[in-house]
Amino acid sequence: MRRTSTPEMAFATTTEPVLYGATRNPWNVTLSAGGSSGGAAAAVAAGIVPLAHATDAAGSIRVPAASTGLFGLKPSRGRVSNGPAMDEIFSGLGVQLGVSRTVRDSAALLDAVQGVLPGEPYVTSAPGHGWLSQVGVAPGQLRIALQRAACNGARPAPAIDAALDTAVRLLESLGHHVEEVSPALGVSWEAFVQANASIWCANLVPWIDALARESGRGVSLDTLEPATLACYRHGKTVSAVDFVAALDVRNTVTRQAGALFGQYAVLLTPTMPDVPWQLGRYGEKEEKLDGVGWTARLFEHSPYTPLANVAGLPAMSVPLGMSNEGLPVGMQFMAGYARDGVLLRLAGQLERAAPWGQRRPPVWAGH
Repeated sequence: MRRTSTPEMAFATTTEPVLYGATRNPWNVTLSAGGSSGGAAAAVAAGIVPLAHATDAAGSIRVPAASTGLFGLKPSRGRVSNGPAMDEIFSGLGVQLGVSRTVRDSAALLDAVQGVLPGEPYVTSAPGHGWLSQVGVAPGQLRIALQRAACNGARPAPAIDAALDTAVRLLESLGHHVEEVSPALGVSWEAFVQANASIWCANLVPWIDALARESGRGVSLDTLEPATLACYRHGKTVSAVDFVAALDVRNTVTRQAGALFGQYAVLLTPTMPDVPWQLGRYGEKEEKLDGVGWTARLFEHSPYTPLANVAGLPAMSVPLGMSNEGLPVGMQFMAGYARDGVLLRLAGQLERAAPWGQRRPPVWAGH
């Protein structure tokens, strides 16, 4: 087994760790491959392996998939076990699956790894069919909500906006009804970021403390990057009351999302508001940020993806577009809880209608 690169403690949506150096995007080696599963995505995008394991607590499957032209499915909470060593990751925000070049491969991976172990905190029962069998099934005519501006008010860059319009035309040509909406989180963006910072950073503290004990090394700038240390320090200030308040925000957002998916089968957004960032941009002046500030930067980079994690919903990034500069553009599709099959059926239809499998980045194994 080979381990690909991730950011330190998986605490970023880019992969530029100090220890191993930046993971470069095979489409343009001056750009980020995304994160936190950036090494996995770069390896798959460059043709080294057909698929690779990835986790997702705020977009860490979908962000690198969009950045490198891959398909990335985040399954529903409780669909794939985190056990037996862990009951949950980031208090239910994190899930396991992978990135791949085809919908088929991700569906087959989900078939292979879905399931529960004794004592699971979240259980989402397997359906009476295999996921691979759903890829070739027509999804029917879906009512799809289109969200253009992110919940923080950011609008997509022109290249992303153009790709979004192209995706809408494709969906309508396939018989789906697309309606533009402005969904609400149920809380302010600032409260959303604060709650995620409390959950993320509080979870980080015992992980780092355990590593410190096992390695016999202290927790300081000698052992951690500035942003990780800032998040660790913030986590130590999160009280039990703060943590319960953050979980209450999670509940509010989840209920709001549930109401949205009572009206629509799927929510369509860009996966990312912009094309991949230049290496080095993400970490600019990170030493001046506290834990909330670092979380805010992460969510600025990827404002469309965290909703699915907070609400436990299935979501996928589909590589439907290419910018004029030759960079892949991913579209995110999200569905109601446990409706992973809706996404796989739609993804299979999109892959047949607008295939992406023959695209090759400039950096490709064997070249």
